[in-house]
Amino acid sequence: MGGSLAPLAHPAFRWLLGARVTTMAGSAMAQIALVFAVRDVTESVTTLGVVVAARSIANLVFLLWGGVLADRLPRQFVLVGSSTVSALSQGLLAVLVLTGSVSIAAFVVLAVVNGMSSAFSFPASAALVPQTVPTELRQSANALLRLGLNSSMIAGASLGGLLIAFAGPGWGLAVDALSFALAGLCFSFVRVPAARVAAEHKPGVLSELRIGWTEFVSRPWVWIVVVAFFLVNAAYAGGTMVLGPVLADTVIGRETWGFVLAAQTAGMLAGAFLTLRLKMRRLLLFGCACIAAFAMLPVALALHPQPWLLMLAAFVCGLCMEQFGVAWETSLQHHVPQDRLARVYSYDMLGSMAAVPLAQLVIGPVSGAAGITATLLGCAAIQVAATLFMVTSRSVRSVENLPSVQPVR
Repeated sequence: MGGSLAPLAHPAFRWLLGARVTTMAGSAMAQIALVFAVRDVTESVTTLGVVVAARSIANLVFLLWGGVLADRLPRQFVLVGSSTVSALSQGLLAVLVLTGSVSIAAFVVLAVVNGMSSAFSFPASAALVPQTVPTELRQSANALLRLGLNSSMIAGASLGGLLIAFAGPGWGLAVDALSFALAGLCFSFVRVPAARVAAEHKPGVLSELRIGWTEFVSRPWVWIVVVAFFLVNAAYAGGTMVLGPVLADTVIGRETWGFVLAAQTAGMLAGAFLTLRLKMRRLLLFGCACIAAFAMLPVALALHPQPWLLMLAAFVCGLCMEQFGVAWETSLQHHVPQDRLARVYSYDMLGSMAAVPLAQLVIGPVSGAAGITATLLGCAAIQVAATLFMVTSRSVRSVENLPSVQPVR
């Protein structure tokens, strides 16, 4: 099997792809289901922000430990454990919603549990990719992985919107729980060579965190992009993902919002196809420039929330999102030592998502004081400014799409 599909010739990659695709389909459905399940209990935007922020805060608190664990233990087994915990927490939440016995406190507690488990899965799953394929196939593997994830997101978002509209959000959460259980089974079949240091030579956890931090800050382009996404993700989470559902309830309808999210993932699908063919020396610079398109969706929501325009803006946003995603994943895998990659991913995720809980908590009061239109336009301005911060950096512009020769230390 050659060309763009060459990574599929490797069984470990196929199992990894299957596991992550399965999880993503359920999560895409649950993302919509959770918001509307909370909205069925309370119409308060601030309370909705508290629930989604609880998951984000738990995720941030445990991210660094998740990175250390993924660099110390077989990453596939870390993912099995994380998937099991997520399946149980989402299954319990689904039961509570379906039986009408759920409370805001239950939403918050189970969101914390789910956020904690995902903190251990992200560094492990991201760092596992280069262990499943040869070096020269990393870009193709990342593109195929994101192609699969985006395809499953389309299905999950579309079916989720319809299922939630006609059967209720509890069923969306139940499907998510099942997807985590199936993903855990797939992760258990991933077989890659061990990349661990002998136990007697392992430094302590704090020492390993310091080593990961050194790797993170030693490359200016890494922390510059992370600082930019500190702002990008906050604006996206607060503006689009909280105020979007609010407008769905008041202006465009829940079903339409599901299709807007599906259009975004369709754009991501098209973007992944493009990255399979894209050969570019300054891949990271191109990916960073594409982030300016993130501003299109909040502008459309603020100024002309017509379904066709929202879906068009979401499609372009998704298309450009993939150009950055593959460029970022490939650049990190090319330039960071494999035995420290999960820790760098954890610092990346921590920095990129640190402002998300705050944005989710304050978006309700801010939009109440300034108005939803002004708040959405402010979010768009933040995303454009963050893009300029990245593309004007000499360090970002200098990164080449070539693996550096770095020994595993």
